[in-house]
Amino acid sequence: MRAPTQCVVMIRPLDANTPSAWLSIGGRPFLDYLLLEAWRFGFSKVLFIADGGGSRVRASLDASRIGEETRLSIEVVDAQGAGTGGALHAARGRLDDRFLLLDGHCWFDFNWLSLVTVEGAKEAVATLALRKVGDGARPLLLDGSVVRLANDLSGTDIAFGRVALLTSRIVEYLSPWCSLESDVLVRLAQQGLVRGLVASGRFIDIADPADRAIAGAAVPKLRRRPAIFLDRDGTLNEDTGYVHRAADFRWLPGAMNAVRRLNDSGYYVFVVTNQSGVARGMFDEGAVQELHRWMNGELRAAGAHIDDIRYCPHHPDGSVAAYRAACACRKPAAGMLLDLMNCWPIVEEASVMIGDKDIDATAGHAAEITSAIVPPGALESYVETLLRRG
Repeated sequence: MRAPTQCVVMIRPLDANTPSAWLSIGGRPFLDYLLLEAWRFGFSKVLFIADGGGSRVRASLDASRIGEETRLSIEVVDAQGAGTGGALHAARGRLDDRFLLLDGHCWFDFNWLSLVTVEGAKEAVATLALRKVGDGARPLLLDGSVVRLANDLSGTDIAFGRVALLTSRIVEYLSPWCSLESDVLVRLAQQGLVRGLVASGRFIDIADPADRAIAGAAVPKLRRRPAIFLDRDGTLNEDTGYVHRAADFRWLPGAMNAVRRLNDSGYYVFVVTNQSGVARGMFDEGAVQELHRWMNGELRAAGAHIDDIRYCPHHPDGSVAAYRAACACRKPAAGMLLDLMNCWPIVEEASVMIGDKDIDATAGHAAEITSAIVPPGALESYVETLLRRG
């Protein structure tokens, strides 16, 4: 099943004057964090549904540079006082066939794409991210299906984590005034059309005064995480020489699983790859970028993703003058790694460069991070060993 590209965010007011997206968390609007997360998981379209305060959400978007920098397509729909289900109903004409739904008050730090691979998600109308909240006796799961939801989840063992994978079929169950949780999802569950995944990760709800008090420090800290820098040819795919088309690309055994395991374990995953075929006139940068988009599409269907990619199109002996250069980004130099370190909040001391050649290890050492040379086809076993070591 292909992963959706649309992320729908419900924005409700914290009070009469303040939509949650406008609230400053750690010196920037909470909206910025939602956009950054959507982008790194590969969602290219974001639809904000504003229950009041739509004009301020738009103003916040205008003040943010995130959408411009990430090339996200962003829309805002007003849905005054219609309830969570009614808000979706108001936006029904803007919904993709499959989309991710977020509560604009909440941060749930887990691999959102893992919902795509939940058993039965393809047939379900809703697949919910669930979180453990205690040791109560009222679980929300039975045989893999969510069978009960309640507005008051105190005393329950598992609660809705405010992240859901939905299909447009949900529109059939919506009305202009309804609650998504207590009306729509309950009906769907009774018909066996809801699935759930208990995800582990930090959950913060800025509508909760206690969570809001710590969010300014906690949310930026959650974004700072270790990274795995991966070579491409010979590490993720068979190195048959200047691979630049999907038709010629063959994943190495276990490579996609390795990326998924890293995603699930909270690592950033980056690709850093020399692509001297551009300098040699064999293909252009557009072909490189298109192949990388295809790679991420393949990974997203498997519940995985690459957060960001850097490639070097240069070579000192290139036949294309514009790319004939001995640059600082070409491995064994560290330029691509250093650029990513400058762009992302990375825990460098816990990060690793993984490749199949000496130049990969040399680049990692030059960036002052741990490096490993892993033979083709051995990435998954190396990652498992790395994760066991913590």
